[in-house]
Amino acid sequence: MAFEGLSSRLQEITRKIRGKARITESDLKEMLREVKLALLEADVNYKIVKEFISTIQEKALGQDVMKSLTPGQQVIKIVKDEMVQLLGGTESKINFTPNPPTIIMLVGLQGSGKTTTAGKLANILRKQGKKPLLVACDIYRPAAIKQLQVVGAQLNIPVYANETSKDVVQISRQAMNVAISKLNDVVILDTAGRLHIDDELMQELKNIKSNIKPHEILLVVDSMTGQDAINVAQTFNETVGIDGVILTKLDGDTRGGAALSVKKITGKPIKFAATGEKLSDIETFNPERMTSRILGMGDVLSIIEKAEEAMTEEDAIKLEKQLRKEEFDLDDYLTQIRQVKKMGSFSSILKLIPGANKIKDLNIDDKEFNKIEAIICSMTKQEKRNTKLLNGSRRLRIAKGSGTTVQDVNKFMKSFEMTQKMMKQLKSNKGGMRKMMKNMNMDDLKNLKI
Repeated sequence: MAFEGLSSRLQEITRKIRGKARITESDLKEMLREVKLALLEADVNYKIVKEFISTIQEKALGQDVMKSLTPGQQVIKIVKDEMVQLLGGTESKINFTPNPPTIIMLVGLQGSGKTTTAGKLANILRKQGKKPLLVACDIYRPAAIKQLQVVGAQLNIPVYANETSKDVVQISRQAMNVAISKLNDVVILDTAGRLHIDDELMQELKNIKSNIKPHEILLVVDSMTGQDAINVAQTFNETVGIDGVILTKLDGDTRGGAALSVKKITGKPIKFAATGEKLSDIETFNPERMTSRILGMGDVLSIIEKAEEAMTEEDAIKLEKQLRKEEFDLDDYLTQIRQVKKMGSFSSILKLIPGANKIKDLNIDDKEFNKIEAIICSMTKQEKRNTKLLNGSRRLRIAKGSGTTVQDVNKFMKSFEMTQKMMKQLKSNKGGMRKMMKNMNMDDLKNLKI
């Protein structure tokens, strides 16, 4: 996952300094040296690192941090605030025109993930109430048009393509007429890329820009390319002119230095981040939330938003009633697994929970939940309601029916019994959550499946 290496290093540094009642100038210099090394290892631009460290040192020494009651926390706050500024300061959104359709042109090198990102962007904008049209402007790469059509079909979003024309300006104009006639208020142009930047590519993009006059030009950058991503962003901005950046493959790069450098180098904001392979794996880039994740402070607001998107008010009321029942059975358990799966992978959700990063060896394999679903679905209604019926022969039948082993079934049942116990404690009138947390150790949490 992006920033994983940087995140673990910074969290260890902040953990050391957080609780200190007294910090000397020597302590601060040692901490900043470690922060500097962590940023450089994450492939952040050297000049940016140097400026970042210098700013923190100046603020930490200039605000009487050393004499404050909580100097460690004060220094961490300065680090956080400066990192937020480094990532862009505030969330930057698409500038929609009051006279639709809004034209968004995606540019970037071949292999950066432009076509898939076009679909992801259309998907997130549709969730915001827009009616997007995808336009295939890549007339060079084999099967590029077909790829966009497949993406559009998966999302049920219309795609305009003219497979006979080699004039991208003409294709874009035709698409505009279609968008106006079909009342599409957003047009996303998926332009061609190259393996490297060349004059022919840039001239084509400049022709589209001068003739179609897009409202937003967004550069799609592969975050795994490290410092090359910065060079690409700088060149596109100087030659074509961009309004923002979409970072792709943030789930694959453990360094993430590109994200920390691109805003400072180009002066253009990161507007979206693609965080996985699914067409729903894209989010508006929020500097403050991303900083909180990097520093291990969690991102509760994102969890809430994901829950609201996955669960209706009716589902929430139903869930509350289930939790208040005398017995939390396997049907209830299966329902909750399916609800949470709508929010994304369990491992990605866990990363948003404050403090979860401190639990070592807490590895969640999302495939395990498919196994659990198969086990529960192989049970009878009576067995789901009353797990005491599950003797040896029944467990063997369930294992065969779910394609698992008896050991898998036993392991899951042990985990489920722990969940039932937790639910009973939570239903207590006073101090249910407090009692539960007091009695739970880290081994319990590691063994817990949900």
